[in-house]
Parts: sequence; structure tokens; C-alpha cells
Amino acid sequence: MKRIFGINGLLLLSTMVFLASCGGKKSSNLVSSKTGWSYNDPGYGGFDVPLYEGQYIGPGLQFVQGGRFTMGQTDEDLTYENNNVPRTVSVSSFYMDETEVANIHYREYLYWINRVYGNDYPEIYQKALPDTQCWRRALQYNEPQVKMYFRHAAYNNYPVVGVSWNQANLYCSWRTDRVNELILIKKGYLKKNPYQVSEDNFNLNTYIAGQYEGKAGIKKRDIDPTGGGKRNIRYEDGILTADYRLPTEAEWEYAALGLIGRNPEPDSKRRRGEEVVTDRQIYPWSDNLSTREGIRNAYQGEQLANFKRGKGDQMGVAGGLNDNADIPAPIYSYKPNAFGLYNMAGNVSEWVLDVYRPNTPLDADDFRPFRGNVFDTYVTLEDFTFEEKDSVGHLVKRKVTDEELANKNINYRQANVIDYSDGDSSSAVFYDYAKSTLINDDAHVYKGGSWADRAYWMSPGTRRFLQADHSSSTIGFRCCMDRLGSPSLKGPAGNYFYGSKKKSR
Repeated sequence: MKRIFGINGLLLLSTMVFLASCGGKKSSNLVSSKTGWSYNDPGYGGFDVPLYEGQYIGPGLQFVQGGRFTMGQTDEDLTYENNNVPRTVSVSSFYMDETEVANIHYREYLYWINRVYGNDYPEIYQKALPDTQCWRRALQYNEPQVKMYFRHAAYNNYPVVGVSWNQANLYCSWRTDRVNELILIKKGYLKKNPYQVSEDNFNLNTYIAGQYEGKAGIKKRDIDPTGGGKRNIRYEDGILTADYRLPTEAEWEYAALGLIGRNPEPDSKRRRGEEVVTDRQIYPWSDNLSTREGIRNAYQGEQLANFKRGKGDQMGVAGGLNDNADIPAPIYSYKPNAFGLYNMAGNVSEWVLDVYRPNTPLDADDFRPFRGNVFDTYVTLEDFTFEEKDSVGHLVKRKVTDEELANKNINYRQANVIDYSDGDSSSAVFYDYAKSTLINDDAHVYKGGSWADRAYWMSPGTRRFLQADHSSSTIGFRCCMDRLGSPSLKGPAGNYFYGSKKKSR
């Protein structure tokens, strides 16, 4: 669906232009408030400024309004790792999948890969397959799950497991392409093309770079008087949406806590909203201490998540199963939190974007905190055009070089900043992988308790890690998307005092 918000306010923010008529909102009448030149007029150079109707939000996403919160430990540090010391941070608004990615969603992905790459590059399909043998244990009988859990229709809407961090990121990239391709099809700029094969497949970046044509629909008019008359859609047109990706650890923890439910008076059409959270939460639901529904209604006493109560107690007693699930449950089971997100505790743990480090330095960034940046750029030719796309239809990337960073006013001097300010002056000694530690740059964080975990791990502040190419029967994932523009859905960013008699000049 598409959310449309504050068109007049957005125009005020971007160009402060006037409209030709009182009721008119035609982009052809926009004029620059800085130069006086008309926009969308070939006679004035043809600078194209279409009206922005709001960010397109893909299916299954819930809005998570950002803000500050105390990230880290909310319960006793039972493992004595001291790896989640509380600190105040802020995250920007974003969108998050209301559920984990299910088996049927991942099989859709595999089907597309096999259809497009299966003949020429079968290894791509093989690398994308989840590891169904992750169910096997030395002293457990799990062969039905090995054979049936991912493929059988009975488990269509159960969360996919056996997917590594690397595989989850590739799924996010694929989903970005499919959603944006569908946007262009619905707008008429592309036609349906079920015959995409090998490098001739829609990829958002190659399309923007002019290296994918596919079955072209109605091309957008190019009003540049020196242009070709028609062109592909660009980000400036406001039609394409943001990339799907894994949430950062801070985003995931913030979304899981759902502290908007602790605000006594959140903003609405009638009130501004209070800048307060009444108290902290241990779990994603409102009751601080219990894992059961406490409200006096038909559901009182029901378990609010799928987890292991104690040794040998996976689901309770016959005739009174407490969480009604022995392994993962369907993705819409249990109660969503205040952001409308299901199973942010229990069911399956979830990959996040961050590389694991046990401690956070005191001088770490407190806005959008994230560890794991490796900065890259696209390969270009001497004329600054993009290198030809590769054999699978993607633009070629490379790491940013030290020389390119040398003269920039930035706080890093190399492209790979995973180790930046991690408290280790000699990573080769301290993080000696498989000898003195299991931590290296491939160790990634996963959050939330699973169907096989005790309640302690369901607290959003707890954290664990696993290698990026490993997988587990207890780990799944969900995607998120950046909120573009205003951090709220009510209108443009900032506060406005339209009743004031003073006008800016």
C-alpha cells in the first residue's frame, strides 16, 4: 500500500515553491524559491521535479517510529558475559516485517533463482538452499523435520530456519529487486517478463544505471532539451522504494521492546504526545515479569511466546499444552507487541546486521549505532560511466581505497571499519579465532529466544553470535526498510507554527 502524507508540507520543505492556482498541485507549475527558475520546463533547462506522493511501503511491513531508548541488559546477567551494558541510544524510524520470513516466502525466492539461474549457474541455487540437516542432533530423532519442515505444505507458514546470515542478506537484496520491479510494472514503466534468464534479469541498480531494458513499457518523458526524449525511472522521481535489509541490533532490540506501548499518551490527531516512557520492559509484551497473559479475559494464563519452560518441558502436558508448539509455530501465532510485530521473543531467534563484539566503547556513536561497516563503491570506467554488469546481472563493486579516504574529513581511514574502536589494539592477538576466542569479523549477532531456549533469552537485550556462514534450527530472520523523509506518519519532519504572523524572508 502507499502512504500519502503532507504533500503541501513536503513541497514547503523541499523547494518552497508557489502554485499557479489556489487549488492546483501540478508539478509543471513549480518554481525555485532560490533562483526563480521554473521547474519541469524544457525552456528553462528541464529540471524535473515531480510531485512526491509518499514512500511506497511493501507488503507485510509495520511502521516503527524511532526514538531514544536504553539499549542493553534488562534482567540479571546470568551468563556473566557483561556484553550488554545498558546505554542510551537513538534509532531512526523504519519499517519492519510484522513476521519472520516463512518457508513459503523462502521457497518463492528459491523458485525464482532456479528459474533464472538454474541452467547456466546452478551453483547459485545450491548456495541459496537452507541447511535442512541443521535439525539433526546426536541424541534426538529429527529426521521428519530434516525431510519435511522446509518443503511440506503443512509448514508453509512456519518460519524458515537453517538460513545463514550470508543467505539472509542475499534474500533481502532479491526482495528489493522484486518489489521495485513490481512497482514499475504497476506504474506501466515495465511489462511483465517471466522469461528473465542469467544476466538478463531485473536488478534495481542495473536498471537505474541504464543497463537493463527488459520488456519496456511506457518510458518516462525526458524533458531535458538535450536528452533522448525518454528515460528510465530514477530515485528523484519518488517512485522507487528503499532497500530491504536485516535490521541492526539496535533497531531489532528497539522494535522488540515496543516501548511505544509504555507511553501514557502517544501522539494522535488530538494531542501532541508525551515524551516519556513509564518504565522498562523485560519482554516485548507489557507485563514485566510474566510470560503469560495477565489480563482478565478468555486468554488469561495463555503463554505469550513459544519457548522452553524447563528441562524436558517443551510444550506442557497432553490435554493442556501451554504454548501449543513443540518446534517453531506459524509466523502469526501468539500476540503481537505494541508495534504490531509477531514473535519478537520466542519461536525462532533472528539474525541482525551487526558483527559481534563483547563490549561497546564509551565513545561509541549513540545515534544509529552499528558495527559491521565495510564501505564499497561501484566500479566505473574512465568516462565515469558504470562498468558493464557482471554475468548474473549485477553492477560490479569494489572496496573504497585508502587513497580515496586520505583527504576526507571523516573519522575512519580504511574501508573495513569492523574493528574500529573495539578496544583491541592488536586484533591478530586478542581475537585469535578458534584458539583463544570464537570472535572474528564473521561472527554476527542474533537476538531473541527460540522454541528451544529458556525465557532468559527472550529478553530483547540478551545477545549471542554465530558465524555468518553457519545456520541453526533455532535461527530465522525478518527484513526491515528505512523510513524515508519524516520520522512520523503525521507529516513532514520538524515542528511548524503556521499561526505565526511573522514570515521568513
